[in-house]
Amino acid sequence: MNELTHLNESGHARMVDVGAKDETRREAVARGEVRMRPETVQQIAAGDMPKGDVLAAARIAGIMAAKRTPDLIPLCHPLVLTHVAVDARLDVARSSVQLEATVRTVGKTGVEMEALTAVSVAALTIYDMCKAIDREMRIEHIRLVRKSGGRSGDLVLEDEG
Repeated sequence: MNELTHLNESGHARMVDVGAKDETRREAVARGEVRMRPETVQQIAAGDMPKGDVLAAARIAGIMAAKRTPDLIPLCHPLVLTHVAVDARLDVARSSVQLEATVRTVGKTGVEMEALTAVSVAALTIYDMCKAIDREMRIEHIRLVRKSGGRSGDLVLEDEG
């Protein structure tokens, strides 16, 4: 049976002590999407959104969010991130914006939460910037797709693409 590491013997929340762990290179990749009407995709592509460049704002918001993850998720460790990239691209065929965040560090704990937070906040930014013209948008399929480094090794949950 797996031990719940964020609970102490009394069942109370605690931050995990990672002091004895080795520092290793760690990377996590998360993805998600914002589905919208085809007209909204076209407006974003044309650069004709009232609040400005939707994809640029989403990229910056995702990067900023990754750096602030321990302020948002109560038991996350503050980490020195060595790389954060957020890709936001239009997918006309799916009538969506596809999001992918890659986060790296050299440390004692992984960066899965930072990658997931980056994608989540990028998606929320897109929603905020487009909600006045598209009330039917849906944020969907936010998930970890890959992680590497650390004692538990590599995990691939989804192929590249």
